[in-house]
Amino acid sequence: MDNRIENRSKKGVTGTLLSSDTTGATATASAPFGHALVRAGERNPRIVGLTADLGLYTDMHVFAKRFPERFFQVGMAEQNLLGVAAGLARTGFIPFATTYCTFATRRAYDFLAIGAALGRANVKVIAGLPGLTTGYGATHQGIDDLALMRALPNMTVIDPCDATELEQAVEAIADYNGPVYLRLLRGQVPIVLDPASYRFELGKAKLLRAGSDVALLSTGLTTERALQAATRLAESGIEAAVLHLSTLKPFDCQAVLSLVENIRNVVTVENHLITGGLGSAVAEVVTEVGLQVRLKRIGIPDCFCASGSIPYLVKRYHLDSESIAAAARDMLTTEKRLSVS
Repeated sequence: MDNRIENRSKKGVTGTLLSSDTTGATATASAPFGHALVRAGERNPRIVGLTADLGLYTDMHVFAKRFPERFFQVGMAEQNLLGVAAGLARTGFIPFATTYCTFATRRAYDFLAIGAALGRANVKVIAGLPGLTTGYGATHQGIDDLALMRALPNMTVIDPCDATELEQAVEAIADYNGPVYLRLLRGQVPIVLDPASYRFELGKAKLLRAGSDVALLSTGLTTERALQAATRLAESGIEAAVLHLSTLKPFDCQAVLSLVENIRNVVTVENHLITGGLGSAVAEVVTEVGLQVRLKRIGIPDCFCASGSIPYLVKRYHLDSESIAAAARDMLTTEKRLSVS
């Protein structure tokens, strides 16, 4: 990527992060998925692209323009999309199929479960509009997809943080033999992680910031907000560790345990329902080993979300950095009161 900027040098922040430019704006990359898929396609002629009438809105159009003979438009038929993808995988191709989260999971779950997961077909499902990245309401907001995909045996599940990780994840799953579900960030995608130093590893969490008072465990685009919350907390003398878990399955249990066995105040942050996603995965890990922690899950509550602008929705459902920092402060305040009593 050409729009790189200087590394952060603030206390506790690793060299894998980028800071804002002098205007306070965040650097972005245009259509990182599409360009990464083109590069993968240039290396491997078995890679093909498919979409269900959403080429422009999932950045698949970049691949289609470069490889028109390797691109398949199946129309508004998501079950057919995944059935065709599974068939192509059976004949030796590596299909990348794009649609929206809600369409890939709710409309075509059985086709994913049987056509891809059961037989370990080499299908890559790239799903747009994850969580609250659209204001179009419950029909388009993918708030339960991670829970559905985590429940499927043999399925690898990835929620990238930014353009850097999205590009690297595409490269990794192109070389991985098996079904993958990857949440898509499209269009102008923020660059949070330094492409010169950050390295995505399938199934591995990354500690992006050290801290000793509270642990913020995040996935997907909420990692940027967790980092912003950690900066807010540091201004009031609270040191927050930030552990980024881009792979929800297989889950990096050891990284979680290594962190929370020393920091027992834990906040999970995800652009998803608090049921079945990252918060549930962390709770499963710590309870299985009998580790006692204080856990606060931040995510979408048990509801279908409203329509509206993204900033409005993020604040309404307390997924902004200020709300994350406030939750951490409340946890530490409660702990202090309990210790005094």
